[in-house]
Amino acid sequence: MTTSTTMDSTLDAMGVRRSGATSGAAAATPAKNPNTLDQTSFLKLLTAQLQNQDPFSPMDNTQMVAQMAQFSSVAGISEMNTTLSAMAAKMNGTTKADAMSYVGKTVLTPGSVAYGRTSGGLAGAVELDQAASNVLVTISDAKGNPLKTMSLGAQKAGTTSFDWDGKTDDGAEAGSGPFTVTLNANDGVSAVSGRPLVWAPVQSVSMPSSGNPILTVAGLGQVDLSAVRSVG
Repeated sequence: MTTSTTMDSTLDAMGVRRSGATSGAAAATPAKNPNTLDQTSFLKLLTAQLQNQDPFSPMDNTQMVAQMAQFSSVAGISEMNTTLSAMAAKMNGTTKADAMSYVGKTVLTPGSVAYGRTSGGLAGAVELDQAASNVLVTISDAKGNPLKTMSLGAQKAGTTSFDWDGKTDDGAEAGSGPFTVTLNANDGVSAVSGRPLVWAPVQSVSMPSSGNPILTVAGLGQVDLSAVRSVG
């Protein structure tokens, strides 16, 4: 199987036709742009140039080959650009479809506002930029009053999950929230930077003219799709 055949098979699987490729059925003739030079026009121009050249100073073979090579290169680049544009459009459509599928799902993303599960409590995670010897997660109510402080001990850089049963430090039921999640971490000498990650449902998705899709997440507002760490 040749490289060209392999590429055509890959593009066919994506629903993209390679520019210049033909199928068994005759393809429709595209509208011709009067400002572009296609292969036929180039050959006509080259023939006219040969017919009207000065017989005492004809174009040498090197110059002729250079012109033909230049056109071939430009034509190849044009074909490649057309094919890549079609592939990009196809992939962009897939990205939009994937983004829309997030609606109604729960995502894990950086944030400090979380809602309790119907069964009580909540799950989340912390993301540390470096190792810490002491990691504390504090759950507070909507007014900022601390309800529960959990020690995660020493943790390496990266993501560590936690699960709160919904009870305060006094053993009382904390309710359904909303709650505020705060992270405090240190290495025994200085503070370690990091951020809490919370689970929240996606309410809608918007598609900006450029950049990543934007998710509207309950309690957190707008979140860039690239900020999502996991999908529940």
